[in-house]
Amino acid sequence: MSPTQPASANFWALCILLLYTSPLSCFSNFSHLVYKIKEGLPKGTLIGAIGGDLKLDFSVDPPRLFNLELKQINSQYVNLNNTTGELYTSALEIDREALCSESHEGQGCAIFLDVIILPQQYFQLVKIKIIIEDVNDNRPHFPVDEIRVSVPENAPVNARFAVEQSAVDPDIGIHGVQTYWLVNDYGVFTLDVEENEGGELTPFLIVTESLDRETQAEYLTDIIAEDGGSPPLLGTATLRIIITDINDNCPKFTETQVNVTLFGNATKGSQLARLHAFDPDQGANAQITYAFSERVTRETRSLFHLDKLTGVIKLAGKIDTDTGKFYKLVVLANGPACIPDVATVTVHVVKVVSGPPAIVPRYIAPEKDGVVSLSESEPSYTPIAFFTIKNVDPRQGVTCLLEGPGPFRLLPYKHLKNEYLLETTDLLDYEQQKDYELTVTVRNTHGSVVKTLVKVQVLDVNDNAPVFRQSLIDIKVEENNAPDTFLAKLQATDEDSDSRGEVLYLLGTDAPSIFHLDRVTGVLTVTTSLDREEKETYRFMVRAVDCGTPRKESIATVVVTVLDRNDNSPRFINKDFTFFIPENFPGFGEIGVLSVTDADAGENGWVALSILNGSDIFVIDTGRGALRAKTPLDREQQGTYYLWIEAIDGGKPALSCVTMVTILLLDVNDNPPIVLFPQSNQSYMLVLPNTLPGTSITEVYAVDRDTGMNAVIAYSIIKRRGGEPGSFDIDPDTGNITLRKALSNRGLYSLLVKVSDHGQPEPLHSTVLVNLFVNETISNESYIQSLLTREAEIGIEEVRPPNRLARGPEYAELFPCQPVLIALSTTCLGLFFIVLSLTAYICCKRQKRHKKKRLEVEIPLKMKTDMQAMDRKLMELSNI
Repeated sequence: MSPTQPASANFWALCILLLYTSPLSCFSNFSHLVYKIKEGLPKGTLIGAIGGDLKLDFSVDPPRLFNLELKQINSQYVNLNNTTGELYTSALEIDREALCSESHEGQGCAIFLDVIILPQQYFQLVKIKIIIEDVNDNRPHFPVDEIRVSVPENAPVNARFAVEQSAVDPDIGIHGVQTYWLVNDYGVFTLDVEENEGGELTPFLIVTESLDRETQAEYLTDIIAEDGGSPPLLGTATLRIIITDINDNCPKFTETQVNVTLFGNATKGSQLARLHAFDPDQGANAQITYAFSERVTRETRSLFHLDKLTGVIKLAGKIDTDTGKFYKLVVLANGPACIPDVATVTVHVVKVVSGPPAIVPRYIAPEKDGVVSLSESEPSYTPIAFFTIKNVDPRQGVTCLLEGPGPFRLLPYKHLKNEYLLETTDLLDYEQQKDYELTVTVRNTHGSVVKTLVKVQVLDVNDNAPVFRQSLIDIKVEENNAPDTFLAKLQATDEDSDSRGEVLYLLGTDAPSIFHLDRVTGVLTVTTSLDREEKETYRFMVRAVDCGTPRKESIATVVVTVLDRNDNSPRFINKDFTFFIPENFPGFGEIGVLSVTDADAGENGWVALSILNGSDIFVIDTGRGALRAKTPLDREQQGTYYLWIEAIDGGKPALSCVTMVTILLLDVNDNPPIVLFPQSNQSYMLVLPNTLPGTSITEVYAVDRDTGMNAVIAYSIIKRRGGEPGSFDIDPDTGNITLRKALSNRGLYSLLVKVSDHGQPEPLHSTVLVNLFVNETISNESYIQSLLTREAEIGIEEVRPPNRLARGPEYAELFPCQPVLIALSTTCLGLFFIVLSLTAYICCKRQKRHKKKRLEVEIPLKMKTDMQAMDRKLMELSNI
């Protein structure tokens, strides 16, 4: 086998070898495992642990190996850990709709894998079935962008019409299409949904009110398909409801009585009248034909011609000029399956002696069947037609007048006799009036009147831009909305006709890409979820463009305001806070300020602070965040405080966060050194006269409850009494007293030792009397006591803590509560003396036991070892 062959070939070759060497060990033992996962999981998601689910022992040697046959198509979707047997998703995302595109909903979707466990002694075949569960990752979509449904205008209420192009959703179950609804039902429609035997939903359009095509021939709205996901996904298509016509209207004449004057010398072909009937139906149902009634005689029909399509009546024969009479023409307007409407035209024939004048029109503007077409874009004073007056007796006067409304005038043309020009006097507007009927009337001095009817039809041009109903469209939407959320339906109208009045909607160049505007329906949606904290207001332009040539457009401003939701917790500006303050800091003084922010707005961004622990000692300003202590703090009682501060916003439900505050008390030199040894000014120590110079006699031991330099102690001898001067020295750092020179005199030596700290701004100190009795023995103890009584007059200094109020007004301002401080100091001193008494009592007990061992000889004030023990004891008491 060449090295280029895949590892799977080696694996299966080994399996074949195992089959022949020990067939039962290969395929006699296999297991089934079933896992369920959702589609679309990211790479590295754990599907299942094969070894753990089979309860295999992983402590065996050699260890088990898990192998996946790579030739399996389904293996590309998973990764297998060969040593642990854990199955993970691979980089190739599982799409249930693509993987199981040919399976129907009831079959489900699954991946089947074979896993082999080696080596031979553990050989096992594991059949893996991974069921792929559907997630709502597809939105419903319609097969076409626009769905057309035809509804007859006589459809009864509750009539149902199937919307055949129903939406399709590749997802299954509840994630499929669940319902349909209309964006605008116009108050005359609703939607119902029916489910067939295969489980497919078909929307039905239901008529809820009576329809009239002549009132509104078409309804345009959007149909929305919604699935059952959470949140649901929507699909949209345009629904065009076309109201089809039925023949429910008959023609009606605009005028049922028409009077016409006809002069006896009128020429053949002269137009006498134009009848007009109207049918509001559409198409073949609105076709109108004109005909003479059977009551019109054949003779009369030979004199007058009626155009059956246009309703124009013209003179078809010659009128007797010597006799005057009138003709009554009954005209019928016929429509499909309708009773004809009737109009009567009375023609009065005027007898002429010398013949009436005649009007000969010559049209300049386009004309057909007596109808002149003028574009509304034509300028003022546009010529329409020339009218020449003929058959005029020079001895008779003739006047030519224009009758009818509108911006027109008839005036003599220059200096030509009997020539008149018809022209416009102002711009025509198709949107205001679409046609005009004018009459040119000629009268002579004999009272003869001749009239000619001129109809002017105004042609529409693209002279109107679309107009938005609102120039400023204010939209409000909550943040964290679902993608493709409906925002508004823009509406603009164009007064022009046909395609010139069709409006398309476009986004302006300043519109963010997250917004989508349907160019036909004007439905504005947002394609993504909005975040108010990222941006609160979107302002952009939208355009309404017509389909005329050249195109005209108008713009409107859209303002989308994103409303806040409580989706941000309060956040402290620091992860935790540390404040340093001096001890004895005044009560309710500001320790520090905790700054907290909340990205939300309004009540959702209001933050209140509270102390979770230590509220009996500390308070916090819930609005400003200022932290204060209710009473002054003593570092010697507690040097560090840890507080948990909670910030809660005003949203519903409220969100919160917690931070830790560390308060460190800085030491103030408010404690003088405490002399622990010697314990009394009346104690003494026996020193033998033959003691050699340099010998350590005893030591003074003191402690200071302050820290740092405030607790560094210095020892000095400030006064001596008895014996030879300069006999003893004291170490300033350790307090160790040594013999400086040989003793020649017997008796009591008294040393006044000053114990001072290095505090600032003013060091504190204490004094103690050290009594040394130089002699070989103690023969008369009462004598020594009398000496000690006298030596006590050496002047022991009374040590008091420094008077802070005496330091000046600045220091007094820091401690305004002087009576409270004095009471607290007195209490602390009382507790301190109790501790000293207990310490003295313990030391006396030890001294008595030690005296027995020294044969009733006065022992030194304290040995170093005892002093260390007592120091530890004092520290324990101090901690208590």
